[in-house]
Order: sequence, then C-alpha cells, then structure tokens
Amino acid sequence: MILYHGSKEIVEYPEIRKARYNKEFYFGFYCTKYEQQAERWATRFGKNGYINKYEYNYNDKLKILSFSMMTEEWLDFIIAYRHGESHSYDIVEGPMADDAIFNYVQNVIDGKITRAAFWELVKFNYPTHQISFHTISALDILNFIGSEAAYGNNK
Repeated sequence: MILYHGSKEIVEYPEIRKARYNKEFYFGFYCTKYEQQAERWATRFGKNGYINKYEYNYNDKLKILSFSMMTEEWLDFIIAYRHGESHSYDIVEGPMADDAIFNYVQNVIDGKITRAAFWELVKFNYPTHQISFHTISALDILNFIGSEAAYGNNK
C-alpha cells in the first residue's frame, strides 16, 4: 500500500516528534492513503510543501488499532489522547478529526453539545483517513519512495 505524508519539507527518514499540541492519536508520524489529503497538509496556511510517498509493508507483529469509521470508541479514543493520555499501540489507523471535527469534539468535552449533536454535525464530512506510527518498529515498515512539490496559494 502507498501512503502519503504532507509536509513543508521532504521527509526521507520519518520520525516521531513531541509537539506542543496532542494530535488525535497522540504523538506520532501521520500519513494518509489519500494523496489529496496529504496535499492539503503540505499546503496548509497557503505555503508550498511536499507530498512524501512511502511503501507501507504491513507487519502483524506490531500492535495495531484500526477504526474503519467514526464510532463511539473512536470518539472516546480521540478525547483521551487529545488530553495527553498515552497508549501502547505501534500504529493507529482511522478517520481524521480535522479542525472542524475537533472543534465539535471539544464542544462535547466542554459540555456545550451532546454526543448525539456531535454525530449529527459530523455525518456530512468528506471521507478522511490517517494512519499514525508511534514507535521506531512501526516507522521501520515505511519505505520512502520519493516526494513531489505541492504549491500553496502564497504569492
């Protein structure tokens, strides 16, 4: 399977970086199976970037959690790890909680909307996908194929 990672730089050697903010599936190296989604990541804020391509070689010895769709379990997982809880998975895969969806997640956390309201708000979102690699063993199954430039709307 080919995976894509959108970035402001070419990423031949992926790494896990601790960041100021926790992502949906905690700290990790994030990819997607959708090239267009990686292009959006690469060109966010109107800047130029790169779509990095990797061959993903599944390894059943790794601890993998996969969500095929947005579910209550997926929502609970995102709420926990956006708050800084850690987990023991090598790889986590599932739908992405982009900024709009995460705003809804935050509203659930803050008690501003119910879970039922959350599900109504997210049901019209386009399909997204992300797969995050959380250990060195997980990163080792990615083979860099190459990259291509992606152009934002900066002038």
